[in-house]
Amino acid sequence: MIVKNVEKNEKSTVTFEVLCDAAEFEKAVNGAYLKNKSKIFVQGFRKGKAPRMIIEGLYGKDVFYEDAADDLAPAAFTFGAEQSGLRVVGTPAVKGMDVSDDKELTLTFLTAVWPEVTLGQYKGLEAPKAKVEIADSQVDEEVEKVRRRNGRIVTVDRPAKLEDTAVIDYLGTVDGVPFDGGKAEGHNLVLGSGAFIPGFEDQVVGMSAGEEKDVNVTFPEQYHEPSLAGKAAVFHVKCNEVKQTELPELDDEFAKDVSEFDTLDEYKNSIRERLTKAAEADAENAYQSVLIEKAGDNMTADIPDAMVEEQLDSMVREYDRNLQMNGLNLELYLKYLGQTMAAFRDSMRPTAQRRAKTDVVLDAIVKAEDITVSDEEIDQEYENLAKQYNMTAEQVKQSLTREVIGEDLKTRKAAQLIFDTGVPTEPVAEEAPAGEAKPAPKKRASKKKAPAEEKAAEPAEEAAAEETKPAPKKRAPRKKKTEETDGAEAETKAE
Repeated sequence: MIVKNVEKNEKSTVTFEVLCDAAEFEKAVNGAYLKNKSKIFVQGFRKGKAPRMIIEGLYGKDVFYEDAADDLAPAAFTFGAEQSGLRVVGTPAVKGMDVSDDKELTLTFLTAVWPEVTLGQYKGLEAPKAKVEIADSQVDEEVEKVRRRNGRIVTVDRPAKLEDTAVIDYLGTVDGVPFDGGKAEGHNLVLGSGAFIPGFEDQVVGMSAGEEKDVNVTFPEQYHEPSLAGKAAVFHVKCNEVKQTELPELDDEFAKDVSEFDTLDEYKNSIRERLTKAAEADAENAYQSVLIEKAGDNMTADIPDAMVEEQLDSMVREYDRNLQMNGLNLELYLKYLGQTMAAFRDSMRPTAQRRAKTDVVLDAIVKAEDITVSDEEIDQEYENLAKQYNMTAEQVKQSLTREVIGEDLKTRKAAQLIFDTGVPTEPVAEEAPAGEAKPAPKKRASKKKAPAEEKAAEPAEEAAAEETKPAPKKRAPRKKKTEETDGAEAETKAE
């Protein structure tokens, strides 16, 4: 094989040709004939017994050329990329094939490559870093969560109020016709939880055990089930029971029951310490993310689309894994969102672009700083991963080569160099214009669900939403941690 006409194109792509000599091509053509002859019927011959020259005479001398080129293409591309010193990204494409009169085959390939980089400033970058202050209200909120989880649910003989649990039967209809998922019996609904579509829970407030009524609601225009979107519905609701949560007293005995501490003050102090550590970690991560982003913005590099697509593929797989840990899969989740895979990928594209830029700038810093790792560091990382995944070091080695571990460690060192030389600054407070009130921070709207569909729609809203840390880290999958506001909320699932 011979490589020729290597040309650099825009967006970090390269076109090159590989010439396969006549002997190589003839071998591939004959191989294509042997592979396909059993599928070809020629009159006068038993199926699969027609000679090659007869088949070529009937269908043309080039009848096997395309299959032969397909067989040669992988090896030809690998040879061409290696000989040209290309660092390939993504999946290459065969842009053309030509067979000369001398029966030599020329294959033309197009591939994305790792971009050429001109680094800008990456040391001594400035970024705002938030000061951590935990308010008493935050501590009290955490205590209240634990208090509610330890509450005792009791039946009460009075009309239902907000935060009560109403045990209800319901049957939903649209234009008098029941619809799928609109029926349940003995459903525990926490009033005010926002678990059902808007207006439903408000109308259950005030119902007493044994009471029945019709609840009139309208499904949202952007509802995930198109046949119900924007439709007026009537739910016939029967209240079977009203329950409330009796909360324990906030005293030292409460602290002893829920923790290893003897007093409520000690317990609150432990919560403050935990919240402080978490907030400090968040502030540090946000600070480091800005530093990394600045380093990427300061470089000059034409990042190929293929790198972004690879990041998207990885993010989609990660999202799907997290959903499966919550009993869903991505296909079902997108169905409930009423979203296509293309739209879903587009929504994550900005994050994928930032991740690709991060990979490129860190790789360039590794080369610029001549960052290396020792065998001892690689061995230690194997041990660390083994502990993290509850495996042996040998088992980890079967999954990850030393080269992969080494590249990961070098990338982390490059990121750490940015962090160690970074300069934290005071966060800039946003000031409202004189005479104007500063708007309150917006809360993310909770997603409302139809009564019988909340179980399918709740899980994994945060799955794969967080961006990759600047320094790549291998982490074991984590199950999503949820906190129930009281004992009854654990039961608010569709029947």
